[in-house]
Amino acid sequence: MLTPQSEAEAAEIVLSAARSGRPLAIKGNGTRSGFGNKVVVDATLSSRSLSGITAYNPAEMVLSAKAGTPVAEIEAAVAEHGQSLAFEPPDHRLMMGTSGEPTIGGAFACNASGPRRFVAGAARDHLLGLRFINGKGEVIKAGGRVMKNVTGLDLVKLLAGSYGTLGFITEVTFKVLPRPRAVETIVLSGLDDAAAARAMAVAMAMPVEVTGAAHLPDMVAPRMLAGALSSASATVLRLEGLAASVAERSKKLQAVMARLGPVSVLDSAQSAILWQEIRNVKPYTDALHKPLWRVSVAPTAGHQLVAGLRLQAGIDAFYDWQGGLVWMQMEGEPEAEMIRAGIKALGGGHATVMRAGGYRVQAFEPQPAAVAALSQRIAAQFDPHAIFNPGFMTGVEAQQAGRV
Repeated sequence: MLTPQSEAEAAEIVLSAARSGRPLAIKGNGTRSGFGNKVVVDATLSSRSLSGITAYNPAEMVLSAKAGTPVAEIEAAVAEHGQSLAFEPPDHRLMMGTSGEPTIGGAFACNASGPRRFVAGAARDHLLGLRFINGKGEVIKAGGRVMKNVTGLDLVKLLAGSYGTLGFITEVTFKVLPRPRAVETIVLSGLDDAAAARAMAVAMAMPVEVTGAAHLPDMVAPRMLAGALSSASATVLRLEGLAASVAERSKKLQAVMARLGPVSVLDSAQSAILWQEIRNVKPYTDALHKPLWRVSVAPTAGHQLVAGLRLQAGIDAFYDWQGGLVWMQMEGEPEAEMIRAGIKALGGGHATVMRAGGYRVQAFEPQPAAVAALSQRIAAQFDPHAIFNPGFMTGVEAQQAGRV
């Protein structure tokens, strides 16, 4: 484990690896260890020792921090000024069975985004600038501290979600937003998956600014809020903002949702816990041996996909992002071919294996030939010696059949 104390030291390590052709695994603090296709390397380069907030002006709502800075440290710092990370970076330690502290560089490298994603954008949409080391050991600065500064902005978006395959991120600059003064969650009980999808679509079409929309089927809802949420399914809709505004919008939303089923309301404290459990995938943290999929499809297609797959396999699932994000825990094998064929039949999307459950399976959605060729050309420019996380996203040797 290589843990450089400075950006310059990290650049020297990468340059040495490039000259010797020695591959490196790129990590933050390892809280998502086990995720992705298997990487065979000589050493791991971690940003965990590159820590600390380097610039923060609450009036500008922009913060810069070294990549290894714990997300919790940043959240605490901005909370003191009534601000927050609007993209709600999830903490997947319990889901992955790992330890350590999630880092801000890791959040952007994985483009990790929570329940507010469908209205506030993904992590990459909040990233303004970064510093990283390319595969030749060169320190690159992209973007800046304001949105008007578009120098290198495309590189910023490109590095976000690249999982350490294009460069070793050393510092990030991103925007923060005012923390909502009040939060309420409207709970609609007893709907099946299809009815819940329709209810969420109705809610999203209303002028009430829903910032969270999830459906927890009857096998999932009792596992939330320490069993206090519901004994039946729960379709949950979050409202945020000033107290008076939330109260008024809540009345309007409740009136419409009451036509579809029994309605109840969670206060700010309960809402904070529930949406944290949703973004951290709490229902699937007690069976780490079972394969777990993260599937992104059109909001109206999520429940159709699960219904079709359940005719052939045992699946436990719940829905976020108005149904567009489906978390699926398999009772048996990963069934990668079946899942990806089902997604294609419903118009497309992508499926990622978060936990393989001991099976060998391609973790990421295979790219079409033209996209794969473009990705290879981009990677060759950033990492000409192919030393960063080789095979992590392509997994050319991964096969569905057979145990590891």
